[in-house]
Amino acid sequence: MLPKLPVDLKSTLSCIIPALHTLGTKMKESYWHQKWADNDIAFHENDGNPLLKRHFSLLNLAISSRVFIPLCGKTLDIAWLLSKGYQVVGAELSQFAVQELFKNLGIEPSVSKNGKFDHYQAVNLDIFVGDIFNLSTDIIGSVDAIYDRAALVALPVELRIKYTHHLIEITNKAPQLLICFEYDQSDMAGPPFSIKHENIQQYYSQDYAIKFIERKNVKGGIKGQTPGNEAVWLLQ
Repeated sequence: MLPKLPVDLKSTLSCIIPALHTLGTKMKESYWHQKWADNDIAFHENDGNPLLKRHFSLLNLAISSRVFIPLCGKTLDIAWLLSKGYQVVGAELSQFAVQELFKNLGIEPSVSKNGKFDHYQAVNLDIFVGDIFNLSTDIIGSVDAIYDRAALVALPVELRIKYTHHLIEITNKAPQLLICFEYDQSDMAGPPFSIKHENIQQYYSQDYAIKFIERKNVKGGIKGQTPGNEAVWLLQ
């Protein structure tokens, strides 16, 4: 039997509980549900991500192109993409996060069932609530690009190859703007985890040309615990 998550906040921040999954292992869903319930989400930015705004044009997408955001949470990056005329499709485990997203957008979504997912839908916006490993091309539809800022860095090492292969499969190898954290992993247990150049090469070099774009110091450190950077990569 899996142990219960600790109530103590400090223990919770450093606790990652593996559970059996049909195709491997995954982080226990209740861990992330509790993180959202406690508003303990280090990935969320109140002003959206400036690196997205600075470098999204590198993808050379036409207006109305469809952008997939894995593990999207309630990111304000979605509002920015919509304001620029793009369509957005996202996947998120937490129903609470998705409800907060639409509340913050000031949009009332239609909600329906699509297989194992709750499908939240509005003009130019589709969010699928459920386990991303159950997502398929048939469910999400055509995707022109991927924006990954909070997915790869959220996953423990034993899940990353499974995740990257799955992402490539369901998006038909769509180009990516990938933003990762870099820091000394021995200083802090993730998530977010440190993803360095050699890791990205391992996960994606067989399917993409990988180009480094920018590295930026994280003000105040990673979760205020250790110095670190955000690094931007273009995968085409």
